[in-house]
Amino acid sequence: MKNDRHDTFNKPSKNGLSVGKMINNTKENMQEAEISMEFATPEELEHLEEKNAHRKSSIAQMEKQIREEKAFKARKNEFK
Repeated sequence: MKNDRHDTFNKPSKNGLSVGKMINNTKENMQEAEISMEFATPEELEHLEEKNAHRKSSIAQMEKQIREEKAFKARKNEFK
């Protein structure tokens, strides 16, 4: 039995597009959190800083994924 959902998820072109959207959304969330930090209590400030550190790490991972997908496409096209 073929798993169409799995095949769709692993298509680099569609996956790269959605990862790009996720990066943009994450960056927007970071900006909103930075604005909120101006009015935050010390506890909230610590929480927001932790979340933004995690978001920064996530962005780096997503950007790495995009680079890897582009490299895979380039290698794949070399053998055509």
